[in-house]
This record gives sequence, C-alpha cells and structure tokens, in this order.
Amino acid sequence: MAAILLAEDDEAVREFVKRALAYHGHNVTAVGDGGSALAALEEAAYDLLLTDIVMPGMDGIALALKATKDRPALPVVLMTGFAAERQRAHNLDALIDRVVSKPFSLKEICAVVDDALQARGIS
Repeated sequence: MAAILLAEDDEAVREFVKRALAYHGHNVTAVGDGGSALAALEEAAYDLLLTDIVMPGMDGIALALKATKDRPALPVVLMTGFAAERQRAHNLDALIDRVVSKPFSLKEICAVVDDALQARGIS
C-alpha cells in the first residue's frame, strides 16, 4: 500500500502505530524526532507524513511546514494529546489533512490514514 513516514518521540506510541499501520498493509518508516523525519524525507519518497505535534526540538507543525514546502502534495496527519495543540493544528487547515487525538485505537488511526490518502488520490 502506502509508504508512510511516522515521527513520534514516545517509543511505545511509535511502535504501536508502526505495527498497526504495517499490519494494515502500509510500509512504515518510524523516527523519533522532526530532524530525523526531515532527513528521511530527503532520502526516500513517502506517500504520507504522520507526526506527533509535541516533540523535543522541532515540533510536528514545524516539521509539517518544512516537509510540505518542497512537497506540497504530501498528505500530513498530526497526532496530539493536547487540546491546545489540536486547535493550533486546525489553524493550518490548508496544510494539514487530518488531526487525530490521542489516545486512539488501531482502527481509528488506520481509518484516519486511509482517509487522508484517499482524499489525495493515493491508494
């Protein structure tokens, strides 16, 4: 299916999401911070960026802005456990495809990713 870049600083969440999406048929590259995500984007092509908002160093919104600057067609899904960050993400509706609130289920994260991919015509 799709090549997904996952940026999440919490190792347990990162592994849960990676396994869920891989089980769902996606090829997932998982990194722990925004800088590593940008490096991964330079090395390979991805169909979707899935990133936590709150991460040390570069947060997910800054990552999304940098990632889509050179790749405007790249779908972006943000994950957050904080209401204020969710509102901040919604202020960027033109750049962000979806925002998903933590905690989420395996079914929910897979559905959100699939919806974002389908909205951009990626299967």
